[in-house]
Amino acid sequence: MSGILIQCQDVWKSYGKREVLRGLSLQLESGKIVGLLGPNGSGKTTLIKVLNGLLRVERGTVLIDGEEPGTYTKSIISYLPDKPYFAGWMKVSDLFDLFEDFYEDFERGKAEGMCRTLQIDTGLRMKTLSKGTKEKVQLILVMSRKAKLYLLDEPIAGVDPAARDFILGTILSNYNPDGTVLISTHLISDVERVLDEVAFLQNGQVVRQELVDDIREKEGKSVDELFRDVFRTVPFGGGAW
Repeated sequence: MSGILIQCQDVWKSYGKREVLRGLSLQLESGKIVGLLGPNGSGKTTLIKVLNGLLRVERGTVLIDGEEPGTYTKSIISYLPDKPYFAGWMKVSDLFDLFEDFYEDFERGKAEGMCRTLQIDTGLRMKTLSKGTKEKVQLILVMSRKAKLYLLDEPIAGVDPAARDFILGTILSNYNPDGTVLISTHLISDVERVLDEVAFLQNGQVVRQELVDDIREKEGKSVDELFRDVFRTVPFGGGAW
C-alpha cells in the first residue's frame, strides 16, 4: 500500500558549530527499499538518528506516517544502529524476551526460525559470539518486526561477502512489504541489486533522488557508477555523521 511515509522539509542539525544537516528535504513512499547513499560525513547517520527520534533538529519539519518523532513513531520503526548495543551477558533468547516485551509487532517464531537456519544457538551469550554472528542476531531482531519503517545504518559494513549476501537476503525476505526499508551504506555495489530507489546525500543535503530503474534506463549505468560520477570530486573521510 503506497503513500507518503517520510517527509523531511528544510531540516537543519548541528553538532556545536558544525552543520551536519543543512536544509535537507526528503520524501519517501511506503513499500520501497531505498538506499541512503553518500560519502563519509554527508549526514547519513545523523538523518537516521533524527528519523528514529534519537536526535532533535534545530529547524525544519520531520514527519513519519504523518507524526513528528515520538512515542507513536518509535512503535512503527525498527532500527539497526551502526554499532552493537546489547550487553554481552545477555543470551540471544534474552534479547528475544526483551523485544517481545517492548514491541507488539515482534514475531518471535520468525526470529527463532532464522536462528535455526543459521545454526545460531539461542542459549549462547552475546559476548561468546563472533562479530559477524552478533551482527546477524541484531539484524534478525530488527527484521522480525512487522514495522512500517526499517532504518538500517551500515548493515553490511565489516562483514565478509557471504555474510553480506545473507543480510541482503534476510532484508528482502523478511521486511513488511507495506513498509519501507531505508539502508544507509557506502558499499553501493553490494546493495544496489535490492534497491528500488536511491537518495544521494552531500554536505547534509539530498542532491539527487531517483528510482534505480530510471537511473539504469536514462543514464545507462549502475547506481555505483552514477555515485562515483556524482561524488568524484568529493573527498572521502570525516567520520560517520
